[in-house]
Amino acid sequence: MNPFLCFVLQAWNPSSCQVSSMETSRFLRDYAVWEINAFLWISLITITYFLSYKLFKLFKLWNQACKIPGPPSPSFYGHFTSLSKQNLTEVLSDSHEEYGSIVKLWLSPKQLLVSIKEPEIIKEMLLKAKDKLPLTGKAFNLAFGRSTLFASSFDKVESRRESLASELNVRLLDRANLIPTKAVDHIMAELHQNMTEGSINCKMTSQHMAFTLLGATIFGDTFLSWSKSTIYEELLMMVAKDACFWASYSVIPFWKQGFWRYRRLCTELKWLTQDLFQQCSKYRQYHHVEPSANLGMEAGVFLQDNISLQEINGRLNVRDESCCTIMSLLFHGCLTTGVLINNMLMRLVTHPEIQHKIYSEIIMAKKGLEDKAQPVVEKMPLLLATIYESARVMPAGPLLQRCSLKHDLRLKSGVIVPAGAILVVPMQLVQTDDSSWGNDAGKFNPYRFLSKTEKTSASENMDASIAGHAEEHKDQRKCTFVLKDPNKNPTFLPFGSGARACVCQKFVIQGVATLFASLLEQYEVRLRSGSKTDSKPSTNYSMSQDFLSSELVFARRNN
Repeated sequence: MNPFLCFVLQAWNPSSCQVSSMETSRFLRDYAVWEINAFLWISLITITYFLSYKLFKLFKLWNQACKIPGPPSPSFYGHFTSLSKQNLTEVLSDSHEEYGSIVKLWLSPKQLLVSIKEPEIIKEMLLKAKDKLPLTGKAFNLAFGRSTLFASSFDKVESRRESLASELNVRLLDRANLIPTKAVDHIMAELHQNMTEGSINCKMTSQHMAFTLLGATIFGDTFLSWSKSTIYEELLMMVAKDACFWASYSVIPFWKQGFWRYRRLCTELKWLTQDLFQQCSKYRQYHHVEPSANLGMEAGVFLQDNISLQEINGRLNVRDESCCTIMSLLFHGCLTTGVLINNMLMRLVTHPEIQHKIYSEIIMAKKGLEDKAQPVVEKMPLLLATIYESARVMPAGPLLQRCSLKHDLRLKSGVIVPAGAILVVPMQLVQTDDSSWGNDAGKFNPYRFLSKTEKTSASENMDASIAGHAEEHKDQRKCTFVLKDPNKNPTFLPFGSGARACVCQKFVIQGVATLFASLLEQYEVRLRSGSKTDSKPSTNYSMSQDFLSSELVFARRNN
């Protein structure tokens, strides 16, 4: 019988009074030892099982990874040391040349990276691998709060993505023509105030243009008149800069003062977002504006439950997810759109002949229009082609990342990628590959996205080599161009592809094109005299890629 039960029975027995205190003490001591031993055995079995399971998964990962070609690991810690000394894109380039279209690299004993360069395999992988890395979702949640729009699991974001794509690319696409026109006037008014010695920094200009364009698109005229927009932009970039660093901790570093300073910045950003929501509500109430009449979209169109600005009152009862989603969209959109605008500006100043032709195209497209203030970018194929080519030659990031968190990924080539491995597409290598883009793949040539619709004389300039190889002829005839669909080339991936493709591609292209149509109609963009820039595409990227620091000059045209 259990000693404890015996002790209880004796306690109710009158004869138990004869039990000595020494025996009682010995029993309690033996019982405590027995309980401790039982706890230790259970703990030992549990820990042994847990470690054995982890070890089994590790050996399984190593066994599956050994079937994928790639350079041997230089040490137990993988290629981490060599990658810190050498550019990742260069390492992947050398590995693909030696081992083929699919290669692996060990980032750590438990972290496998698989790079894919073959177009058909890339297409298959992007369709099957629907998840993002857990660190990405963790970083967004830490910086901006919990939002199901940027969660790692595709199942959680699929419905939101479909709703967002419908709003941006269908119902609100027509509105994108007018918003950038007002944004340009607002941007240039601010740039003239901050301009020093007749020039401005390309990095700051691109970031500010992207931020203003997105803010005006989401919040309309309220954002352009908001007095705290500059503070909001600076705070947004500060919060986003260190998000991945603090998210990399497995345990919240509550013992670090820097972490709590970072959390205070996140709280301030949320308060500013709520203030912007309130300003939109006041604007509508004061001007008696209906939601559908606002040039900008409702902040709630991004949300599945369509939280409208009319639900916001003086107490700022905006749901947390509303603010989180808006902040996440502003950061992600500002980062990628800013890189695209930066690339466009640099290409225009290093290829002034392209800028001149785009300006002529803008003037021709506006002839006969009733509303001269509203550009029609559909009639500007060279402008659109220049945007596509800028995105191709210098993408927003070095790697297009995907992950399959729950299941192994089986490719038609026979390769099985273990669940949890980082799947990447080296963007710079794929989008400048000669086999997909021709012998001039490394050169900037927007005419690769255009096709001629009429023949020209023999004396006509060869526009297909406009990137600096042809000369202008005075007797050049007019030639009509038609824009090709860039997505027909499977290696054109600045907006991703497959299940996780950017849902805002059409909207962003329309907005950036209208922005530059309004900008180039009024200003000529030049490189400041004496400013040095590298016109070659750079392969040194990070998540928050630094913009080129060239100095630009915006000279007003005498129209």
